[in-house]
Amino acid sequence: MFFNIKLNKKEPIYIQVHNSIKEMIKSGMLPSHSKLPSTRELALMLKVGRSTILKAYEFLESENLVYTIKGKGTFISEIDINVKSEWDINWHKNVNDYSKKAEELDIMKHEKLYKKGMISFKTIAPDETLFDVEEMKRSFLDVIAVEGEKILNYGYAKGYKSLIDFLMEYMKQKGVNTYNKSILITNGFTEGFDIVLSSITEKGDKIICENPTHNTAIKLMKLHNLDIIGITVGKDGINLKELEKKLNMYKDVKIAYLIPSYHNPTGIVMSYKKRENIYDVLKKHNVPIIEDGFNEELQHLGTHIAPITAISGRENSVLYIGSLSKILFPGMRIGWIFGDKKLIDVLESVKRSRNIHTSVLDQAILYHYMKNGSFERYVKKVRNIYKDKYELTKKLVKKHIPNKFILGDGGLYLFIKLDNINSRELLDRCYERGVIFMPGDIFYTDNEGKDTIRLGFSRVSEKEIKRGIKIIGEEINKMVRES
Repeated sequence: MFFNIKLNKKEPIYIQVHNSIKEMIKSGMLPSHSKLPSTRELALMLKVGRSTILKAYEFLESENLVYTIKGKGTFISEIDINVKSEWDINWHKNVNDYSKKAEELDIMKHEKLYKKGMISFKTIAPDETLFDVEEMKRSFLDVIAVEGEKILNYGYAKGYKSLIDFLMEYMKQKGVNTYNKSILITNGFTEGFDIVLSSITEKGDKIICENPTHNTAIKLMKLHNLDIIGITVGKDGINLKELEKKLNMYKDVKIAYLIPSYHNPTGIVMSYKKRENIYDVLKKHNVPIIEDGFNEELQHLGTHIAPITAISGRENSVLYIGSLSKILFPGMRIGWIFGDKKLIDVLESVKRSRNIHTSVLDQAILYHYMKNGSFERYVKKVRNIYKDKYELTKKLVKKHIPNKFILGDGGLYLFIKLDNINSRELLDRCYERGVIFMPGDIFYTDNEGKDTIRLGFSRVSEKEIKRGIKIIGEEINKMVRES
């Protein structure tokens, strides 16, 4: 702000400097006890003599606007600023329906919050203690060495070209045909899904999804005022007969949203045969697919199962939304949409109208990190660690928690249907004992799931897993005895 002081030749310079700083103080731009630049620094900024600045500071001090501490500098005095207080807008009445609904659906505000010292099965974020920070530092230095100051400037809405090219090859390795396809880089899954819904759906459109499904996806579908048609998920994934029945019932379904690998919240990995069957059913009814590539990289059990977009071959009916947020550096917020080239061109314009582009620096760092093999080594390491936690958690749940069934083929969580136990009441009891988890009802499209819970184990130590699950089991047994 000091660089903005404009000097003229009509009055003494020290007076102009004094008046400018006085105005900054009176307007609140310079808060009480903040430090002014040294006289030498400000003289260099304004290209004037140091004695001029000394005179201006002395004038300010004579008015008790500043004070000087010997050897430390000049500081702003404690001053009462005349702040207006009569005009009070009722913002609660002025916000629109979209924001009201967003606040209503915000589980961070309305669900129980983690408190320090608790055993938390609530989160499914990766364990940051496993992050390869040294490799990330090297990747950052590589980017700066290669790109220099250019990487700190604006980028392109579509994304950092080297990362796009890498991800295109990455998709090929998943068995995907990239003919006439393209990629748009996004700020994680949430922005990607929101861009897609904003671009291809209208208010009231019907969208098919699994029931239960990803809570963030439900929130976005509701915010777009879509008519959500949930299809029951069983032990082997989505119910095909119900899917066919609903498609015959509703002839105007706009699109389907599916999570075939490590489905959130159930953790189910859909078999390749079932993926084929679902694709064929949706193709018959001309319903395109949004495929959520959630946690695909973990592959705890068996070999990699090709995504639905691989089944589509050269057809353009699948939009794949990828993200590494649940296994690698969620703070970087990088995801991608893979799909028909012409559609990606449209989505790029929508992206540009919102936030210009995803952080180019973050994209470049991720590219260098993945290119040098660090990502592959990291995934190999964490896959084994999460597999061990999964097996321990499942064993303890079977031992301590009475249930109708347990779902989960790996990933970072288990989904449990309790035996006539209300999960909200159970959560209240466990919360008092320092254990928190996610009640399952938030994942349902039809207000069901009141007897289900999701247990995330990614950031919980083995000791905490043992203690926490035992507490949950004890509280369930108390509820049974009391009923």
